[in-house]
Parts: sequence; C-alpha cells; structure tokens
Amino acid sequence: MASSRLGARGQCLRLLKTRGFLLLKLLAAVLAVLLFCEFLIYYLVIFRCSWPELKTPEGAGALGAPKAPEPVLRAMFLADTHLLGAVRGHWLDKLRREWQMERAFQTALWLLQPEIVFILGDVFDEGKWSSPEAWADDVGRFWKVFRHPPHVQLWAVAGNHDIGFHYHFVMVNSVALEGDGCDICSRAEAELLEISHWLNCSREEHRPRGCRDRQRLPASAPILLQHFPLYRRNDANCSGEDAAPPDEKYTLFKERYDVLSQEVSQKLLWWLRPRLVLSGHTHSACEVQHGAGILEVSVPSFSWRNRNNPSFIMGSITPMDYALAKCYLPCEDMVLTTYCVAAGCLMLITLIPTGLVSAPFHFGRRVLRKFKTM
Repeated sequence: MASSRLGARGQCLRLLKTRGFLLLKLLAAVLAVLLFCEFLIYYLVIFRCSWPELKTPEGAGALGAPKAPEPVLRAMFLADTHLLGAVRGHWLDKLRREWQMERAFQTALWLLQPEIVFILGDVFDEGKWSSPEAWADDVGRFWKVFRHPPHVQLWAVAGNHDIGFHYHFVMVNSVALEGDGCDICSRAEAELLEISHWLNCSREEHRPRGCRDRQRLPASAPILLQHFPLYRRNDANCSGEDAAPPDEKYTLFKERYDVLSQEVSQKLLWWLRPRLVLSGHTHSACEVQHGAGILEVSVPSFSWRNRNNPSFIMGSITPMDYALAKCYLPCEDMVLTTYCVAAGCLMLITLIPTGLVSAPFHFGRRVLRKFKTM
C-alpha cells in the first residue's frame, strides 16, 4: 500500500516537472519572439543601410598638390510621423506605432550616426486642434521618441497637421509661405525675397551697389526643405516599391491642398534656385525633375500607421554636391506574420503532449487500415 502511494507521488512529481520544463520552454520561446520582433529586427534591417558615396572628382590644389576633400555632412530626412493625440488616438495605436518609430529612430542613430536629422512636417497628427494640455503631452512624447545625443541636431519643418492649414500654411527652410495675401504670408514672402536677394548677391562675381553691405554666402545652391511638394499633376510618373498604390497614382492633386500652387512653386524655384528639394505630405515616395533638372524627392511616411513599408532618406552633402540613398524599415506585415507563425508553433508544442493533436492522426490511421482490410 505504501509503495503504491510512493509510486503515485513520484509519477505526480515527474508530471509536474515535465509541465514545468514545458512552461519554461514556452516562456523562453515567447521572450525570444518578442526580442526579435521588437528589438533585433530593427538592427537586422537597418544594418543593411549605408551612407551614399559622393562621386565628385578631386581637383588639384596649389602647386599641383591634391586638393583636400570637402567635409561631408551626413543628414537623415524623414517625414509624416503623425504622433497621435488625445482626440483621435487610441492608446493601443499610440503604443504600437510610436514604439515602432522610437525603435527605428534610435536604432538608426546608433548604427548610422547622422550629424543632423530633418523631419519634413506633420510631426503630430492633431496639432491644429489640440488643447494646451494635450499639446504639452504630445510634445513630451515627441522628445521621448526622437531623443538624440547633444552632438546630433534635429530640425522639424511645420506641416498642416502640426499647426493647421491656414488656407494652406507651409514652412520653407524656416520661412512660412502661402501666397494668399494673409498677414503672416505677406511677411513670409518679404523674408523670402530678402533671402533670395542675399543669395543672388552672393552669386555675383562683381557685386552691384545694392549688395555691398551683404555678407557673401558660400558659393553653394541651397537645399529646399518643405512639407508640401512642389506642384505636380499626380504621381503617375512615380515608381518604386514605396510609391503610391496604382489606384491612387492617377488621381489629380489639388493645388494648395495636396501640393503647392503652380505660382508658389515657380516662385520658390526662381527665387532660391535650389539644387535639391525634399518634401513630405503624400506619405509615398516620388522623384520629380523641375525646371532645369532640379530634383525633388518626396520622402515617404516614417510610421506604420501610414504605410506598411516606412523608410527615410540618407544624404551625404557637401557645399557643391550631394548623394542620396533610401533606408527601409521593417515591414509591419512581416512582423505580424512572424508573430502568427510563432503563435501557431507554440500552440502545437503545447497541444502535442496532451494528445489532442496526435489523436486525429491515430483515428485517421485506424480508418485507413479498415479500408485496406475490406
């Protein structure tokens, strides 16, 4: 009688030990999947990105000596982060998408080590109607997500979701421009003309009388940063895996809503004569040639909330040249698929010891044997 009790107790202990080991294995597997999908995947994907190389040939310096290479500025450009606010933002959506952007940004800073970062507008989603308290909370979350070391500069261009449309308000290199005659737009246009005059004075070899009191700027065409793209009819000529979907490519853009007006776009190109234009707003990628070969690059959204395959632009920039490359972030559907496959495998591992998975196979085998003997 005592031996049977000891045997039953030993069997019970072995069963508990087996289940304990199984539970530990399941817990380790869950932690491994979480570690991969929430941390390691960002390193694996962004590690493949590298700064573009400039193709500028080196000239000769004084007395035929090799000219010293110009310093290269490493700049990151991202757009349309759309941090959700208190009005439309669900807590789970905030948690998921902001975690994605935080991990992607912090990983990119650590691996790529840019010197300056530009966010091309729509940093927030509800800036145009947020209360002061909600705005303060959104700004606090922004500095948490996009925290950066002191030696890295971060600049943000205002977008329509940040400060409202104001019939369509846009910031161009810290200069507000709309063109509808409003008070703030009139001041912005005057400031833009002043910058244009300064740039033109610096371009003149023999300076006119009106330029003599101006400090000469470096002989370098500016890079134009803005939230809204310059005028284009649609995205029909845009290509690439992160371009607009086929059913949206041929939809005509509305001036002063989807893109800048033709008039304002021509003024910007004429006044500033930029060598490169970078914009956001559309959430999709596009490259457009304006005027005399001026390239505009529309930067896709940085958030999973706006697209499945976010990305950002990496630029190697000198006073006279630039080179651009794109860096993709992990696709949201790849992460979700990983979770689903892992959950299915863990379910099978859990059910196999109970016999619930093997029972149907044994039943099918018995049925097949019966048919063979008949």
